[in-house]
Amino acid sequence: MTKIDKDKIAQDFKTIQQHICAELEAADGKGKFETDEWTRTEGGGGITRVMKSGHVIAKGGVAFSAVYGPTPEKILKKLQLETADFFATGVSIVIHPDSPMVPIIHMNIRFFEMSNGTYWFGGGIDLTPHYLDLEDAAYFHREIKKLCDGFHPEYYPRFKKWADDYFYIPHRKETRGIGGIFFDRMAADQEVSFEKLFEFVKSVGYLFPKIYRHLMAKNAKLPFGERERQWQALRRGRYVEFNLVWDAGTKFGLDTHGRTESILMSMPPQAQWEYNQKPEPGSPEAFTLENLKKDMDWINRPS
Repeated sequence: MTKIDKDKIAQDFKTIQQHICAELEAADGKGKFETDEWTRTEGGGGITRVMKSGHVIAKGGVAFSAVYGPTPEKILKKLQLETADFFATGVSIVIHPDSPMVPIIHMNIRFFEMSNGTYWFGGGIDLTPHYLDLEDAAYFHREIKKLCDGFHPEYYPRFKKWADDYFYIPHRKETRGIGGIFFDRMAADQEVSFEKLFEFVKSVGYLFPKIYRHLMAKNAKLPFGERERQWQALRRGRYVEFNLVWDAGTKFGLDTHGRTESILMSMPPQAQWEYNQKPEPGSPEAFTLENLKKDMDWINRPS
């Protein structure tokens, strides 16, 4: 069995954070990431980098963390684990654009290990458009499928289904966006070595800026007005609902006494809720809402 070097994993994740920030700054052209280093009292710490008021990015966070210590009882019970210390490291990103025509995007890659030898990787990438663009949806899923197919033929269909189920808002009966991929508790097996699995996880991280730079460049200059701004605020509200009520990463961070500011960096700069809001039939808003469903074939759907 491969000896796991958790320090190397953390360093590689930190390098991915630096790469992503440089790519996003270049694509935005104005915004710069502010760096906030922090320490966790129980063990470890991280680097949270946040951009505000860029040309394209209204608020974006790219967080790295490497934390360790006794595993909280709540985590042990939830994950059905034996008592042991833990080490967790990862990179988590949420970008909220200024323009309603540019989608929100999220990416996360992580590694979790316990002192008794249990370990796994997790992660994913998903897209939340304010306005559904079928061309963008197809591009996004094609790029992810291409990456997945390079590692295992079952990864894309399996992880896409996982994302559709995970990024679902049960109390709204709609998906958060158009999905992507999501995977968790992945360890080496007879088919995939530790090294190959780690390369896959890192590849998801490096794919993120390529995809989002394309979507920024394509959509940032599209015209919009007050109607689109209002719809954007409502869709941001849905994003908040998912992250605070259902997101496992948010709950894990809070349950392990993570840094609250870094955990909640995923919140948009502004959001809105309107009682019983229903979009006008036949409108772009209604089209978006009607298509926020599980198991959509975005790649082969006609534009």
